[in-house]
Amino acid sequence: MLTLADIAFTDAQRLLARHGLALVQVAADAPIPGSYWGEPEAGVIAHTVYVRADTPVHSLLHEACHLIVAPPARRAMIHTDASDSQAEEDATCYLQILFGDDLPGVGRARVMRDMDEWGYTFRLGCACAWFEHDAEDAREWLTQRDLLPAEESVD
Repeated sequence: MLTLADIAFTDAQRLLARHGLALVQVAADAPIPGSYWGEPEAGVIAHTVYVRADTPVHSLLHEACHLIVAPPARRAMIHTDASDSQAEEDATCYLQILFGDDLPGVGRARVMRDMDEWGYTFRLGCACAWFEHDAEDAREWLTQRDLLPAEESVD
């Protein structure tokens, strides 16, 4: 599983900053604030994603995407549990996969493999099959909110 220690922290920090989010790395032995699943999984509080060096990249991306898809008023109140609905969860997973391409040395294929290894579950059995064949609703949800890059949006 690819962790924050395997990529450049500044690349992840820049990606999140483009979306108005802060990325904070806590010490190796410190608890991760706002972690829903517990260490080493990323945590969220308002506009900030918390990680450690051992935090999986897919977790960092997932929690960041939860904040990105949340309406600004709700985002400010998020602490630990960012999920609002299944539609929002699907949109979060879809955006998370896309953002893998924005991190040098990561890519969407690696994010999907790590999602499968971690235990994400999809109706078609794996993240790749879902992304390629069953994610129309997530794409549409993101497109309607102008959260999907134009080259990825639904026609």
